[in-house]
Amino acid sequence: MDVMGDKATLLETGRFVQPADFSESTGDLSQPMDRDETGEAAEEARQRLAAQTGDVEAMSVLGALLLRRGDLDGAEPHLRAATAAGDRAAANNLGVLLHQRGYAEDAAGWWRIAAVAGSAAAAHALGRHHRERGDEPAAEYWLRQSAEQGHALGAYALADLLEHRGDTGAEQWMRIAAERGHREAAYRLARALDRRLGPEGDVGDDHGAGAEAEQWYRQAAARGHRRAALHLGAILERRGALKEAGRWYLTSAKDGEARAACALGFLLRDAGDTESAAVWWLRAAQDGDGNAANALGALHAERGESQTAERWYRAAMDAGDDNGAYNLGLLCAEQGRTAQAEQWYRRAAYAGHREAANALAILLLQGGDTAGAEPWFSKAAEAGSVDAAFNLGILFAGRGEEAVALRWYERAAAAGHTEAALQVGIARLRDGDETEAERHLRCAAGGGSAEAAYRLATVLDARRPPVPAHSLGEPVHTEKSECEEWYERAASQGHRRAQVRVGMLAAARGDVVEAARWYREAAEAGSRNGAFNLGLLLAREGSDPEAAVWWTRAADAGHGRAALRLALVYARRGELAEGQRWADRAVALGPAEVSERAARLRDALREELSA
Repeated sequence: MDVMGDKATLLETGRFVQPADFSESTGDLSQPMDRDETGEAAEEARQRLAAQTGDVEAMSVLGALLLRRGDLDGAEPHLRAATAAGDRAAANNLGVLLHQRGYAEDAAGWWRIAAVAGSAAAAHALGRHHRERGDEPAAEYWLRQSAEQGHALGAYALADLLEHRGDTGAEQWMRIAAERGHREAAYRLARALDRRLGPEGDVGDDHGAGAEAEQWYRQAAARGHRRAALHLGAILERRGALKEAGRWYLTSAKDGEARAACALGFLLRDAGDTESAAVWWLRAAQDGDGNAANALGALHAERGESQTAERWYRAAMDAGDDNGAYNLGLLCAEQGRTAQAEQWYRRAAYAGHREAANALAILLLQGGDTAGAEPWFSKAAEAGSVDAAFNLGILFAGRGEEAVALRWYERAAAAGHTEAALQVGIARLRDGDETEAERHLRCAAGGGSAEAAYRLATVLDARRPPVPAHSLGEPVHTEKSECEEWYERAASQGHRRAQVRVGMLAAARGDVVEAARWYREAAEAGSRNGAFNLGLLLAREGSDPEAAVWWTRAADAGHGRAALRLALVYARRGELAEGQRWADRAVALGPAEVSERAARLRDALREELSA
């Protein structure tokens, strides 16, 4: 509950206008219209003259003027005189004066008199007085009296009391206070609406609530509420309205909101202005924002300034941000300081940092401590680390516990882990469940896994009806099946077997140029099948010398058919000894059919050489 009594609402005489942006968070004095000192002095003189003639209203106004100035001694006799004459505004202000002097019970007595006479401001002050003393029924009674008379501060204080109790009527009064211009009420109403949405304030499920929350954030922010400006900036940033988001972050940051300064830094960094980002991060970090300190640490780490980075990571840690310890671990690990890395990972992991627990487990696993790694992987996975769940799958698979491994892979895959989805797809293929296999392979392939795209293509390829063969050079049909598209996606990511398969499909369509391109790309990446097929293509095109170069590369990599082709090439050239050497190589490499043919060729060449 806000502390009551620093100031309270004054001036119910109607002579002064209350502006809309009074300081509602503490029930502060409502401020009169701005006027120059000469005008104010003249007004005071006029009221003083009137008060000397016994004008009760003038006494009340003069007392309020002096009270506002802080002249309690000067204000008190005028307020007491006006109160004695029955002026309820003076009774309220006398209560304020006595409260400022520390006479809370005396103040409450005068507020009661004013409230009974119909003063909404006094009813509000009296309600807050009772609440501070723990008398909630009395507090509710007087705050309700104030609120029902249309007093914004009373409506807000009543809403705050009801919310504290969990009363459903709190929102109604919070809304009334917000509609009457109470900025803290507008902010809290927006927060309540936000809590009905997703964790990120996602308006997808309830667009109406999201739009209304934004409206109240705007109202509060426009009245100078810095946290409302921060939340409004976050909403706009999620929507992609970065320029407007930046303006609200800036407004909030200038008012001293460290989180807004940090968020503004990230916006500037993403826009490429790292130097300005660092200025705002520094400001936020100096105000104790751990996230900003981490951002500064990362910035200096990228620049190779490890000592400065470490200093900021420690500052983040001191600010209570566990990411500081985690980042210190990462920094030490990058520098090869394994013992220190383990120390910082442990500190963050014990504090509940799931990624630190996963990193610690990896460090232990790399050091051969499998038993020590497993519980940390489990702790991280149970806390929601998708990488840890996948790593547990790898750990159990390495032990031969395939069923347990699969459960962890499935858990990680359900959370969107691409490689885990691939592993589940492979396991389902192995079990013969092609439908489930395809589903997981599609997820992994869509997530960017080249291996998944290739395996999905092979599944789809096996279902295709036979395609009529083409002779090389025939007109090309460009229409491609889905399996070809997946092969091409994998091939474009550098998957060598997919590149060979794309080349074979292009050759089957009669597209020699496309086939050669993919075979060559696979061969240059080390694919012996790509090199062999490229040799075949070149041989058919009459480029026997170049074909022999690629067959040699394939045969040296262990391709039996390529070795047999080379044996035939050298035999036709009359280079019998070289032909026999490659035939021997083909016999050794196989497969059986190749070995058999190569053996016959080798024997024939041997006879020819001995003749």
